[in-house]
Amino acid sequence: MTNKNVHIVSFGEVLWDVFPEASLLGGAPLNVAMRLHTQGAEVTMLSTVGDDDLGHRALAEIQTQGLSTTGISVSAYKPTGQVLVSLSDGVAQYSILEDVAWDHITIPSVMIPKIKQADALIFGSLALRKKHNLQTLNELLEYSNFSIFDLNLRPPFYSDTLILDLMRKADLVKMNDEELVHVCRLLDIHTDDLQEQVLTIAEKTATRNICVTLGDQGAVLLYGKEFVTHPGYKVKVADTVGAGDSFFAGLIYHLLCGSNTETALDTACAIGALVASKKGANCEVTSREITHLQRGA
Repeated sequence: MTNKNVHIVSFGEVLWDVFPEASLLGGAPLNVAMRLHTQGAEVTMLSTVGDDDLGHRALAEIQTQGLSTTGISVSAYKPTGQVLVSLSDGVAQYSILEDVAWDHITIPSVMIPKIKQADALIFGSLALRKKHNLQTLNELLEYSNFSIFDLNLRPPFYSDTLILDLMRKADLVKMNDEELVHVCRLLDIHTDDLQEQVLTIAEKTATRNICVTLGDQGAVLLYGKEFVTHPGYKVKVADTVGAGDSFFAGLIYHLLCGSNTETALDTACAIGALVASKKGANCEVTSREITHLQRGA
């Protein structure tokens, strides 16, 4: 692992994934933040939790993981977010509760200098289902040095107009294969060639950097003028919750540290596969495990 000092701000939902047998702290922006932290990045999480038992537990767990909670405000009026999760053959299905604390994120003024100095700002679409958060994010984007958009589409909590607008504002966009189909439809792209799809999206949205994840088939990355692919690592899947978030964290960290595109994508695929092979979004993944998987493939 590289040890370059990278500071990343993650904006969005902090919530509890409620499984039939347990509740786990999550939310894509937090999952990415926690995995970035284990990679070695300095991470600032911007969100809001409720002044309730789940909110207090969330803050305590985040602190236990070594992350600062100074960017996470507490709402006296809205409950901490929850997502009811069911698994079918290891694939997650979600029911997302509405009008919760993370729908009303407030940013402490002391955070603005951190955002201005950060290497990157990460955000997704789900946290923007309310106008308040969208207005807040648009203000933050004015300060951002490198804006990273994870589509993370969760019907019905987005609009096509919003998605295209955010893609045009972002410096790096990440989507999965299903989201790629949706974006191609929006942009009237009819080719079946994956590389041509990505290059055309980049041209039509003026986005230079695009990553598409392909499940167990790996991922592709357009970074500047480079287009690289990875077939993915084959593992026995325990559950897919957080695997894409961990992949993304690995990719972001290594790209911002200056790794070449092949190394960054390879490491990201290894991390994502290892998380999919374990239970929970924020399971431990060691450097040794990553290296072992890379060398054994």
